[in-house]
Amino acid sequence: MAYENILYEVKDGVAKIVINRPPYNVLDIPTMREIDEALMDVKAREKELKVLLITSSGEKAFSTGVDVKDHTPEKMDEMIEVFHRIFRIMATLEIPTVAAVRGYALGGGCEVALFCDMVVASEKAQFGQPEIKVGVYPSMIVAWLPRLAGMKKAMEIILTGDSISAQEAERLGLVNLVVPEERFEEEVQKFIGRLTDKSPVVLRIAKRAILAGVSGDFETGLENSEVIYKYALMKTQDANEGLKAFLEKRKPEWRGQ
Repeated sequence: MAYENILYEVKDGVAKIVINRPPYNVLDIPTMREIDEALMDVKAREKELKVLLITSSGEKAFSTGVDVKDHTPEKMDEMIEVFHRIFRIMATLEIPTVAAVRGYALGGGCEVALFCDMVVASEKAQFGQPEIKVGVYPSMIVAWLPRLAGMKKAMEIILTGDSISAQEAERLGLVNLVVPEERFEEEVQKFIGRLTDKSPVVLRIAKRAILAGVSGDFETGLENSEVIYKYALMKTQDANEGLKAFLEKRKPEWRGQ
């Protein structure tokens, strides 16, 4: 489909969604519907993909969040449905997801970024959930941020509405890499390259194992990981090729199978 508020492309195994409403890349309902549609396309073709990258246009903001006009009572149900669908689809994706954040990532924009598996941020980026300041709370991140930052820091971020720097976000484990503003695009591509040179099928299985490993208690997580390792990973050609190539001191030839 033709998009008005986002850019979407698939190239060299990377699906890329760009929020394209500069300068602040506000997420109104039509924009979120377009993101939902793009994510469904990613889901439909992820067997041919290695990574999903979510980023934005301009330098001022990744996104300053969901349009306040769409929080009103008459639009609330529709807004929550299309907004939460972003996360429901992303939660089913087997491929790794990466957010590239420049400028402000606030409200719903922060939620989208932090729900990705990994985050690369400009040194000037800021993250925050200011919803409390207008009398509401961030509907998704209340269920997600305590898992990432711990209960006490999540309480502070959500209940004060104050923003944190990219450096603080990295210290808290919310961001993987903080890069100089002038090298942002270059560093994002380098980071993506650290994933795209791997076997796509092994990436998907390893992500599944990580998520299974943190479900429930340690013993349950370990058992889940063992099952995936023995009956999914080691049934692939690429796992055996990787081990064989290491022993033969050569570069593996990934087949994605």
